[in-house]
Amino acid sequence: MLKRATSLLLITSILLSACSAQNQSASDAKDMKDDTAVILTEKKTEENPSAESQIENNETDTEIHPKTDTNITGTKPKIPSTDGTSREVLVKKTYHMNSSYVIKPNDESSPAKVVLLTFDDGPKDEKMINSLMDTLDKHHAKAIFFVNGDRVKRQPKLLKMIHDRKQIIGNHAWDHEDLKKMSSSEAKKQVTDVQQIVKDITGEKPQFFRPPFGSGNDALKDAVKEEGMLYMTWSNGSLDWDKSTKNRPDKVIQNVLDQLHPGSNILMHELPWTVDALDELLTSLEKKGYSFVDPRAIELQSRK
Repeated sequence: MLKRATSLLLITSILLSACSAQNQSASDAKDMKDDTAVILTEKKTEENPSAESQIENNETDTEIHPKTDTNITGTKPKIPSTDGTSREVLVKKTYHMNSSYVIKPNDESSPAKVVLLTFDDGPKDEKMINSLMDTLDKHHAKAIFFVNGDRVKRQPKLLKMIHDRKQIIGNHAWDHEDLKKMSSSEAKKQVTDVQQIVKDITGEKPQFFRPPFGSGNDALKDAVKEEGMLYMTWSNGSLDWDKSTKNRPDKVIQNVLDQLHPGSNILMHELPWTVDALDELLTSLEKKGYSFVDPRAIELQSRK
């Protein structure tokens, strides 16, 4: 009996040991499987960064094409300026100026019946300038405002106003003096000082130059060319500055129409009677089949 009991205890002990070993083996297998899963996951993460990381890298290292949103350059996106300063607009050069200061089309695809509108000796008065620009806007016209540096220095806000309203600024020398009577260095300074002050205020240098009184020489023309500007006088004078025209808008209009020709380079000034004449003048020109050339469409080197 005792021998039988001892055998039963031995068998029970063996069975319990076997079950314990099986449980331990299962637990070890589970731990090994978990460890393997962690290793595989870490390796996959290293080989394939998350979508969020990819977007972050793309935003740092690529530029988005404005039309297709396609990454094309490998540089940072260029964000447009929001400081309110206008940028120079590129306009195709479809016209040129000849040696008589007349505006000519480069080919038959551009109309010949155009006029160039210009105003000298400013900026003087905010009300007059705004009125001129209101009329230009009404007729969808651009004009060159040839300014004197001393006037710009006194009233820089008027220059900025012309620029902000998308009209074109020209260089009319620092003082309204006869540059032909100055030394070459003095005349050149009259030109370059205006270039600098206009750039300081608007961020852009003038591309057109007109000497006071239309008086210049070869040395002055060379100085203007060095600044990348087109030198011009005019081919159609309104005579609005003359005492015979003072306070007579009708006379201003008639003077221009009497000299009218295709490509007329019209000289006017910032004067009250010119302001009053402008709307009727532009209407008359349109009725005669003329349009207003955008100064930016004119080549910056004259042709014969």
